[in-house]
Amino acid sequence: MTLLQELMGQAARGEMLHPSIFSRFTAQEFREAIQELVANEQMDIAYALGDAGMSLHPGSEDMLAINGLLCIIRQDWAQAVELLTELTQLQGVNTQPFTYVMLVRALRCNLEPDRALAVVRQGLQAFPHQVELQAESLVLNDYCDAMAASSETH
Repeated sequence: MTLLQELMGQAARGEMLHPSIFSRFTAQEFREAIQELVANEQMDIAYALGDAGMSLHPGSEDMLAINGLLCIIRQDWAQAVELLTELTQLQGVNTQPFTYVMLVRALRCNLEPDRALAVVRQGLQAFPHQVELQAESLVLNDYCDAMAASSETH
């Protein structure tokens, strides 16, 4: 039985959710259940399941990735930055382009353009032809140049 089936079955039977049911499921199963909940716009359950998954699998790539995305959906930029930064550190040279893009966007929204530019440059070193990273680089370079010019005139 999948994690989502277990949750829905208990809810349908009117049973209280027992934390012990969560411990049998892997981080990947949590991520897949959360993805399905988000796809079905069941956000409150997705957030709760994300929290449960993080408490059981705190250093898991699956949990860091899905919870980073949940934070972006919630617009909790600081937490998204923290989780996605931890994910890139954990993955190292195996960091995926999508992770770089999401971290750059979270940094921009968290008003950290200089750090976002550093991350986009790091991403472009690994994936020089990745279109979204190239676009982020153009925007951030223009912004940082404009800010530098503005500070010189004041």
